[in-house]
Amino acid sequence: MKRTPDESPVRAVRWTGRQAVVEVHGDVDVGLSAQFQQALLDVLNGRPQRVVVDLAAVPYMDSSGVASLVKLLSRARRQGAEVRLAALTDHVRGIFEITRLETVFDIRTTVEEAMR
Repeated sequence: MKRTPDESPVRAVRWTGRQAVVEVHGDVDVGLSAQFQQALLDVLNGRPQRVVVDLAAVPYMDSSGVASLVKLLSRARRQGAEVRLAALTDHVRGIFEITRLETVFDIRTTVEEAMR
């Protein structure tokens, strides 16, 4: 999914109590990583207990997208919040496995599972 350079891949943020579900759509690459990272960090301003990042609609992510998620995790931990990734596509899951970040992140099969 092609976007203009200033358009974030974060389509929506849904709040359920103190949980935020971040819906991400399209490729997350170096051209969009700044907007992606800012949108993720903006969610933390709401002081959630948990952030669930829904990656079901992300066919491609490069290292800059992964770095944005690592930064989210680091900031969330400092705030005492959890981060869970949900519904990773095969390509995105492969990146986390190759970099061994699947041992760092809490990765769930579905958003519903991640919210429990």
